[in-house]
Amino acid sequence: MTTDIQEQAAAPDENKIIAERRVKLAALREQGIAFPNDFRPQHKAADLHAQYGSKTREELEAEPVTVVLAGRMMLKREAGKKAAFATLQDASGPKADGRIQIYATLDLTGEAAMAALHHYDLGDILGVTGTLFKTKTDELTIKVSELRLITKSLRPLPDKFHGLADQETKYRQRYVDLIMNEETRRTFKARTAAISSIRRFMEKNEFMEVETPMLHTIPGGAAAKPFVTHHNALDMEMYLRIAPELYLKRLVVGGFDRVFEINRNFRNEGVSIRHNPEFTMMEFYAAYTDYKWLMDFTEAVIRQAAIDAHGTATLTYGGRELDLAKPFHRLTIVGAINKYAPHYTTEQLNDAAFIKEELQKFGVKPFATAGLGALQLALFEETAEAQLWEPTYIIDYPVEVSPLARASDTVAGITERFELFMVGREIANGFSELNDAEDQSARFLAQVAAKDAGDEEAMFYDADYIRALEYGMPPAGGCGIGIDRLMMIITDSPNIRDVLLFPHLRREE
Repeated sequence: MTTDIQEQAAAPDENKIIAERRVKLAALREQGIAFPNDFRPQHKAADLHAQYGSKTREELEAEPVTVVLAGRMMLKREAGKKAAFATLQDASGPKADGRIQIYATLDLTGEAAMAALHHYDLGDILGVTGTLFKTKTDELTIKVSELRLITKSLRPLPDKFHGLADQETKYRQRYVDLIMNEETRRTFKARTAAISSIRRFMEKNEFMEVETPMLHTIPGGAAAKPFVTHHNALDMEMYLRIAPELYLKRLVVGGFDRVFEINRNFRNEGVSIRHNPEFTMMEFYAAYTDYKWLMDFTEAVIRQAAIDAHGTATLTYGGRELDLAKPFHRLTIVGAINKYAPHYTTEQLNDAAFIKEELQKFGVKPFATAGLGALQLALFEETAEAQLWEPTYIIDYPVEVSPLARASDTVAGITERFELFMVGREIANGFSELNDAEDQSARFLAQVAAKDAGDEEAMFYDADYIRALEYGMPPAGGCGIGIDRLMMIITDSPNIRDVLLFPHLRREE
């Protein structure tokens, strides 16, 4: 109740502030100086702090440094009509100091500019020219000789001490969150650093970056429920990409031995702190490799991304250490259950009827067609998955839940597949690729049967992909790494929305 009353009281005040700022903008329009586009900043705040922050006042006075800088005014402190301090923020933070103080005086800056500054508001974007000096408290400051309003801010910024208090508002109004929250800016700069690191790593290892379609005639490459759309000109139903896998493997058939794509995928499934219907993955495929090679390579990719984005492979997530520098663990599905739910006996884990009854206790109802391997996987997901804190590869997935993976040559019923888990969540999925066209055709048919039995996430039969395999694909390994979940871990973010600039939310009412 108190919050509602406070919001109702705040709204008229904000409307009044906006109205006052519109009056100021109208005056600028009359003078013909609203929204100029002829100011070109030559310096950044962080660079100035790095280069001149250690200089003494005497050194700066002896060798004056002229700077031209633009930034958003975040603070203003006036000392009558003759002098004023303000703080400008530019895009050079947050790893370095992206804010710098400016000092305007009647004598140096001029009467007209000082009078204008008096009417400028927090949030306005200013352009300044001046020289560097240090105040009595040794703060690097620009002594302003020229001052211009570049952009008038019509809406007031949130309170500087509390910022955006409502988490949903941070997601909806990310632009304000980025202005006010240094931690948010740091998160997304780290995300960019991680993706750049991955791209460099792949190119260094002779992978070619490619682009594949986002609109598919048949959804494939993953077990997921797709978004459906309609192509008017072709008059046909199409699907937003759930994975680029089958297109990337077509390229391996075509002779590109190593390919990767940093891609956007879309899955019409639940929304949670770990799921967003639109998400980013990096998928890669390498001819003449297998799932064992993939595990070593995937580990190296992730470790380097953490180092380049975070500065070290030793992370902290939720107050608990996570060390990506050490070799990742490897367990089978049954081995993980034995380790994290040791009360189950070997006999019980090989009893399909027992596992079905056990899954009911967790509220899980498996499909009628589920075999022992699929049931064991479901039990693993309920008993062991959340406990996999340290990076761990779960290996040897059953054939029935791995329709695109190569079957083991030595153990019946399983595939050469892994999933990588850390902090209790899946981060990557990879396997030795199935390059036997006839086996792949049979697997697709089994998926069609599962779909007919009610599994909405089962795959379609992709005749063109089968045709591609019939031309011959070399043995290969392929893997997909979830960028968003990886970034949650690297930046110690509890919610996937924290690492998405514009996460999906319910329509604003």
